[in-house]
Amino acid sequence: MISTPDILNAKILIVDDQEANVRLLEQMLSDARYTCIASTMNPREVSGLYRQNRYDLVLLDLQMPGMDGFQVLEALKQIEPKGYLPVLVITAQPGHKLRALQAGAKDFVSKPFDLVEVQTRIHNMLEVRLLYKQLENYNKKLEQTVAERTAELRESEARFRRLTELASDWYWEQDEKGRFTKVYGPVLDMLGIGVDKLMGEHREDSGTRWNESEYAAFKANITARRPFIDFVYSRTKADGSKQYLMVSGEPMFDSSGRFTGYRGIGKDVTDSMRSKKNS
Repeated sequence: MISTPDILNAKILIVDDQEANVRLLEQMLSDARYTCIASTMNPREVSGLYRQNRYDLVLLDLQMPGMDGFQVLEALKQIEPKGYLPVLVITAQPGHKLRALQAGAKDFVSKPFDLVEVQTRIHNMLEVRLLYKQLENYNKKLEQTVAERTAELRESEARFRRLTELASDWYWEQDEKGRFTKVYGPVLDMLGIGVDKLMGEHREDSGTRWNESEYAAFKANITARRPFIDFVYSRTKADGSKQYLMVSGEPMFDSSGRFTGYRGIGKDVTDSMRSKKNS
């Protein structure tokens, strides 16, 4: 919510070539306890002043010599092409009201002034303007927070990958149907197989055969959705040599308890298994 002090401390610029009108508006705003009031009788100064101060409200007379209010509006729109243009126009010409709104003004007051009406319109416009700025700042902070969290997640994932690589040869994730969704590491080159066969389809692949009993034990764990640690299974390669793989995995569940798949790590332990068998 926008507080009364926020509204009274908003920055206001009066633009009118008639000194009497400027003094009247300044006095009215001062009597209403507005604290940040500026004015100019030179419409050519408005763009520079707005760039420098980013006023929360511009009270703009439309009929001025040299550069009228419509030209001032066009210049301000160049500064705020997509933003909120906080301009309240002042005119004695009824036909100018619609044209001013179409040109980008947000509201209007008629000459001669009705002070109560002017004060009400100024208050309402400032409230909308400050709410818009508040929302704009919130969106910027939200974007910054999302960018920071995204960077943190990426760094966390990178650290996780590095730690996984130190402890294993690859990291994997499966969905609830057993399809691989993530594979990190050189497992495909190491095994010479496709991702869909990573955990061992019990069919021949260019002469390579997985150990059927070990594969059945592995599938039993998956079917029962049990975690498994350092499960070793093997395959006989086309050249007759054996390759041993050790995997660890755990089931994943969403917040409602629904099974969503498995994740785990794997490692080629062929050398250590051969050493054990030869010892």
